[in-house]
Amino acid sequence: MQEIRTSRRSASAEMSSPEAKLGLQVEDLWDIQEPQLSPSEKLNACFESIPVSAFPHAADSQVIEINSDTSVAEAVKLMAQHNILSVPVVDVDAPEDSTWIDRYLGIIEFAGIVVWILHQSEKKDGSPNTDFIPESEEIMSPAIARAASGMSSPRYKGANPFDEASISGDFFEALTNSEFYKNAKVRDISGSFRWAPFLALQSENSFLTMLLLLSKYRMKSVPVVNLGEGMIENIITQSAVIHMLEECAGLQWFESWGTKKLSELGLPLMKPSRVIKVYEDKPVLEAFKLMRQKAVGAVPVVESGGKAIGNISIRDIQYLLLAPAIYKNYRSITAKNFLSAVRSYLEDNQKSSPVLSDIVMCTRNDTLKEVIMKLDSMKIHRIYVAEDEGSLGGVITLRDIISKLVHEPHGYFGDFFDGVLPTPINSRV
Repeated sequence: MQEIRTSRRSASAEMSSPEAKLGLQVEDLWDIQEPQLSPSEKLNACFESIPVSAFPHAADSQVIEINSDTSVAEAVKLMAQHNILSVPVVDVDAPEDSTWIDRYLGIIEFAGIVVWILHQSEKKDGSPNTDFIPESEEIMSPAIARAASGMSSPRYKGANPFDEASISGDFFEALTNSEFYKNAKVRDISGSFRWAPFLALQSENSFLTMLLLLSKYRMKSVPVVNLGEGMIENIITQSAVIHMLEECAGLQWFESWGTKKLSELGLPLMKPSRVIKVYEDKPVLEAFKLMRQKAVGAVPVVESGGKAIGNISIRDIQYLLLAPAIYKNYRSITAKNFLSAVRSYLEDNQKSSPVLSDIVMCTRNDTLKEVIMKLDSMKIHRIYVAEDEGSLGGVITLRDIISKLVHEPHGYFGDFFDGVLPTPINSRV
């Protein structure tokens, strides 16, 4: 016991970050848990005892909101500028004395923007769907008018091929320059694509609740609301949790869990045959279509022989919308062309994107700790598992890792989700 106390004093001196201090708080709780409890049960008990208000506050650039009368184009720019995947939407028509429940319409996500863009590019089999045709259609270019009149339902699951003309650089340049794109408001399309509900936590809710929402219940981020002001005071993301875990390396509770090999923890969760991928010669929109249909946040790009050459994520839709001119030299935008064009664009503009770098891999013999370190240092959301012969053996997401940290006790949430969230499905977004 003396060795443990000495070790903790040493750790306290070295671990000065807010995340590490939170880890030390978990360590103190870990030591007083009943000895008959399993490590998983101990962690659940520790996190249930810590309020979500203890989680370090996100940078101001991450805690932002967007008004419901903002254009979709501006929403894309805002999320790209702040390097975030989603942002809460404030109802500008809500009364000034509204509670936080009535003040926020929901959360707009890059995933929803992807569906909206696919809504413009897919061909519809049957009568025209005019859901999105604006009153100013007569001032739109013929290409955009055709796209608007040929839209299918965003929930459409058909396998219609993309029209080659609809995925050229000209299409995206015409789309982003059209009045249609500039004038479409976030509130106007809120019911037409994947529109996340505004599900917020209060400061007294537990850390365990937050972790379960970010894992089992598939939320990318969880807002924390100040009830007194009815405003968001913090946003906790999956990435922030992974960073916290990285800062806790060396602590007893972390090492008891993090030093296990991926194979010991049952990771990756999916079989190699179920890895969703796109071939390099396929239209890049097929990659985004797969993300929508299969409910995944990214897909690897592979050669005909199965070797992975890159990765495309939902976030990368921004390059189709913010820099469409870079595709002008391509007859069609294949997944391979997309990777090449965006890499050149980033180099020319002295920017970096780990998502578009060489695909990041690990093996089943790596420890969870090693994977966490790599994910956090590279600021990426997934890592691919390599088989012995070099083929893809699976993918591990931030959500997968958090799901191995805690489990949901029977009846834990009660009626927490009534009228707010659908029953969770087997999803990897």
